[in-house]
Amino acid sequence: MSQARFVRKVFLLALCIAAPVAAQPDVRPLTILHINDLHAHLQPDSNGMGGFAYLATALREQRAHCVACIFLNAGDLVQGTPVSTIFHGEPVYELANLLRIDVSTLGNHEFDYGWNEIEKFVGIAKFPVVSANVLTSGGRPVTGQAYVIESVGGMRVAVIGAVLGDLVGSYATPAVMGSWRVIPPVEGIRRAVAEIGNRADLIVVLGHVHDDETDAILRTIPQVAAVVAGHDHKGYTELKNIDGRLAVEARAYGVELGRLELRVDVPHHAIVSSDWKRIPIDSKTIAPDQGVAEAVAGWEAKVSKIVDVPIGEAKHTLAKGELRALVERAMAEESGADIAWVNLGNIRDVLPKGQLLARHVWNILPFDNRIMLGRFKGSELPPAITKEHPVDPDREYTVAVTDFAAANQASTDELNASGLNFSKTGPMQRDAVIDWIKRKGVIE
Repeated sequence: MSQARFVRKVFLLALCIAAPVAAQPDVRPLTILHINDLHAHLQPDSNGMGGFAYLATALREQRAHCVACIFLNAGDLVQGTPVSTIFHGEPVYELANLLRIDVSTLGNHEFDYGWNEIEKFVGIAKFPVVSANVLTSGGRPVTGQAYVIESVGGMRVAVIGAVLGDLVGSYATPAVMGSWRVIPPVEGIRRAVAEIGNRADLIVVLGHVHDDETDAILRTIPQVAAVVAGHDHKGYTELKNIDGRLAVEARAYGVELGRLELRVDVPHHAIVSSDWKRIPIDSKTIAPDQGVAEAVAGWEAKVSKIVDVPIGEAKHTLAKGELRALVERAMAEESGADIAWVNLGNIRDVLPKGQLLARHVWNILPFDNRIMLGRFKGSELPPAITKEHPVDPDREYTVAVTDFAAANQASTDELNASGLNFSKTGPMQRDAVIDWIKRKGVIE
């Protein structure tokens, strides 16, 4: 080899050594399976949709086709059926363990049974329950952790929990919360993001939050790549994308399972591509998981004698609007009121056509609400009541509402009132409606 050629080779080799090595792409797949707002609907609905045993089978099948999977629950596991109401949600958390949830967060209805039940839920759960914006008097997350970092397919995935910023007042009373306080979701998430630092390759928020809160998270916290949301029972019709950051939400009651497929640029902590689908949980086409089905049946047997009792018949199915009027009429007649009013959020299910069981009313009215009565002039009543029940401004009326609406007049959906004194306590709302249907016999 000539000296010139030797020098040239040495020179080129030196250039190669000196040149910076281009960063190699590291793009990996991640599948997020997700549910929200199961509300203790352990069994399929009247259309055969949902049910824990069928959801368990669907999850097993979906996991079998994952390279790297994580399964998230976005809150409100409890409150909605007799098993939850009678046993204060605890059996639902036991059954949820059988679904093999990886991470869960709190919904507003986890607080329905009082602050001490949260500690019981966290103790029962064999999965982490994260919440960044509900804090103890000492400033610690009430569940013990604001976030977790899970290893999924070789990636470090941080999952931060958050619940509605207006939890207290709109959904829970100060008495229910004890000494705990709620800070805005964005504030709690920012704190968690700062604490996580560079210890995660991807940050996901598991948020039981309003839509505007989801948007604020995506717009103002760039480190958050995706939000898996809950609370709006309708779910999303399509993937939400804000500046390349994503949000998804499934329909409530376990009637569908969400599957979000991501390709993640690990070095840049960014989503390269995404695809989202909603998988229907149809008991007519999915075989139940036998172990989960037996566990559900065991708990349902404990309440069957109380709730599986015939009380009447419905000639047609009553959905929310028509059912609201029926509940108001029953409350008024059973309590002796002239007018009764409930917000739509008080009505949680439909009244099906055919034979009616007490269970149907428990599903419609799962909350242990009492009827409260007050006497007012027509001129004192807010538009929410008078638009449905025309009144004489100078006449006095006895008005019935739930104890929740009476205690949260200004923040209860639609009512927007304050200062109305509902001083007399009536019967349990659910019992009043059951007794009224028994008296009527047939709902036309």
